[in-house]
Amino acid sequence: MKETRNQLMAFFVFAIVFALAAVVAYEIGFMESGLFAERKTSEFIFVSLMELLTLGGVFLALRLFKFDKVHDDLVAKKEHALFKWGLLRLALILIPMVGNTYLYYMFMNTTFGYLAIIQLLSLPFVYPSMSRCKSEVEAE
Repeated sequence: MKETRNQLMAFFVFAIVFALAAVVAYEIGFMESGLFAERKTSEFIFVSLMELLTLGGVFLALRLFKFDKVHDDLVAKKEHALFKWGLLRLALILIPMVGNTYLYYMFMNTTFGYLAIIQLLSLPFVYPSMSRCKSEVEAE
């Protein structure tokens, strides 16, 4: 169980550090921001797509372990299922969060920043602590 938790924690920390590194790189001027600010059609498409991915991903990630098939798989296969479903749950939040961070700096549109903040605020609810990992593989 500890190894599975450490793998999930490594993905969790890596994605957050990756997003923070992007913020630092853009803010200190290492990378140029606003490269696509004049492409309004692309901006509209990306905003629409990321709004759907963010809101749908956060909802699905928070409800994922409540689905009967997922819960039964977690109880039956324990660590293997926890790694598979836990990684999916983290990916549903963290990958769009990193994407929103980069898109914010590419288009300089605050919508992407707000979406990344929504995802950042939902991270404590999927934090892979040892007690949460143990409780999710137990039958209720």
